[in-house]
Amino acid sequence: MATDDLNTPLGRNKRQTLPKLPVAGPQLLAGMLGMFGLLVVSWAVFVNDPLGGEPTAAVIVAKPQGASQANSESGDGKQHTRYDGPAAATANPAQAAAATVINATAPPAGSRTITIFDGSSGKSQQVVIPGNASGAEPKGPSGKAPVDPNMLETTRHGAIPKLGNEGARPSVLYARPRALPANRKDAPRIAIVIGGIGISASGTADAFSHLPGPVTFALTPYGVDLEKLAERARGEDHEVLLQVPMEPFDYPDNDPGPQTLLTSLTPDQNIDRLHWLMSRFQGYVGLTGYMGARFTAAEQSLAPVLRESAKRGLVYVDDGASQRSVASQIAGSYNLPFAKTDLVIDAVPTPTGIDRALARLEMLARDNGAAIGLATAQPAIVARIAEWAKKVESRGFVLVPITMVANKAKSS
Repeated sequence: MATDDLNTPLGRNKRQTLPKLPVAGPQLLAGMLGMFGLLVVSWAVFVNDPLGGEPTAAVIVAKPQGASQANSESGDGKQHTRYDGPAAATANPAQAAAATVINATAPPAGSRTITIFDGSSGKSQQVVIPGNASGAEPKGPSGKAPVDPNMLETTRHGAIPKLGNEGARPSVLYARPRALPANRKDAPRIAIVIGGIGISASGTADAFSHLPGPVTFALTPYGVDLEKLAERARGEDHEVLLQVPMEPFDYPDNDPGPQTLLTSLTPDQNIDRLHWLMSRFQGYVGLTGYMGARFTAAEQSLAPVLRESAKRGLVYVDDGASQRSVASQIAGSYNLPFAKTDLVIDAVPTPTGIDRALARLEMLARDNGAAIGLATAQPAIVARIAEWAKKVESRGFVLVPITMVANKAKSS
């Protein structure tokens, strides 16, 4: 039987529904999470609690005077730093004294400690270069161990040498000429250049300890504490040269190092690299090549470098790496003081080979009036040259720095 609306009980076939909430459940959960995130961010921004609520304790420690200065001056020596001129003197002598007291392992008075990386092993080593017992900074005859700030030019790489007032030359200011007696002025002269100072720790220390003042030291731009090494060398009457890495024939298989002067670069690019190299330290009388057989044979590449050297009042020493070098021809046109190495003393790095090279150097000096020898700062080589230097003058020769055998620049 069909049912009709009149006989159907009220409420049958009608579903009872719950009242609807104004916000859905997922939306409510998302809102709560958003509020929690906002609370966390606000706490991090406005509450200064880097320990996150962990228990803390504060202890007041008195800072010793001079400790800040001592810490700032101590470094690992592993970075190459540019030279921006002489450092300012300590403002407060009392702080300097306090820093000295703090350092319980200070080296002996008058000595200098430098950090050197050994080229063969790559290890760093602290080397103490001995000084005089009084602790005073040793000075040469001219008393000009410090760098003259008036003869520095600021570049984007740092300070580099320039001509001073009235044309004063760094090659004259930092020279260490010997005063020869009248009966020795015409004696054959021998100049020894020791390269690689600052690379081998033991070789560098031996060079400072055993070689006499007239021996010239050539510093590479890749060592550390170069300013200290150069200052020490000048103070002990050594003339200083900057070794400039130049392109060899087998480059890049044989790479002299960063900022090497290359024949593939433009003159402006090579001059910019030269300024970088010049800024590593100051107080040198001139430049000398390192490797560079291909570069020194290319006139279009070498000429701008020698012109820049002459412009800045420096000496240029050809290391004799190539018989095809055109440096001697170019130097005269730029009025550049010039010298060329006659032989490499350690070409055969044995005691017999070194002795023969030194004997050959004496023969060249006797025949030509002067001779220049080049060697590397390695302990065995330094020891052999030191023994030879003790006796060479008794045979009628005089040992002189490089500027006393270089061709002088003409007066302008």
